[in-house]
Amino acid sequence: MKLLFTAAALSCAFAMGNASATDATEKDAVALVEKGVAFMKANGKDAMIKRINSKDPEFYKGELYLHMRDARNAIMLAHPVNPTLIGKDLIDVPDTNGKMYRREMVQLAATKGKGWYDYTYKNPVSGKIEPKTTYMVKVDDVVLEAGIYKK
Repeated sequence: MKLLFTAAALSCAFAMGNASATDATEKDAVALVEKGVAFMKANGKDAMIKRINSKDPEFYKGELYLHMRDARNAIMLAHPVNPTLIGKDLIDVPDTNGKMYRREMVQLAATKGKGWYDYTYKNPVSGKIEPKTTYMVKVDDVVLEAGIYKK
């Protein structure tokens, strides 16, 4: 009986964990970025890159994940969902609506240091292009970002 109860409890916890990943809020995105900022300030950029790219569950929660780009040229430095983006110069590649979002995000980070930006992006859970809003904070020479898909 105890084994059955434990299995049921783990199933519920797993289901709740997945629900929170797909129902992420703006508050969740801000908290994730701030957690990344604190980690990076304490441990450095290279340690942050390693944690992001390894899909560390502290920074990767399904639809909600932390990624990092160079603050000067928007080149992706760490991305847990699409590692093929790392190191590529995609600053002038628009989203599906023609928005030069990478360029504009880097400009926002440079002028304000942090903020929100709206664009469209492929949702790793649904596989569809969806409206997304991303919170970003500039830390030294990089920008840490986490976004949520608008439902």
